[in-house]
Amino acid sequence: MTRHPRKGGKGSTKLHDLVVVTFLDDADQAREYETLLRLNDIPAVVKEQMDPSMDGKTVAIMVPEEYLDEAHVVIESQDAYDDLCDFTMDEDENLDFDADDLDDEGY
Repeated sequence: MTRHPRKGGKGSTKLHDLVVVTFLDDADQAREYETLLRLNDIPAVVKEQMDPSMDGKTVAIMVPEEYLDEAHVVIESQDAYDDLCDFTMDEDENLDFDADDLDDEGY
């Protein structure tokens, strides 16, 4: 993944220079994405806004435009990892081992 040089500190990016990576309904998940992006050296901002069509708040994850493609890759990779973990856990839940299954009788 391409690393971008840090640009003069945290406060150098203005809100109007940012583009939306994704919209979320969950503020906690938005904070997780913000942390994930920052850990990958991508400056990120979380902005909450009212969404009249959904009768609630929508949370936008925003990054400078030059980081947009990289931000998409990071978030999609995390989502794929989360899906894999969810799938694996679902499979584990379907395995129903009773104590009777573990008896040594007959072996």
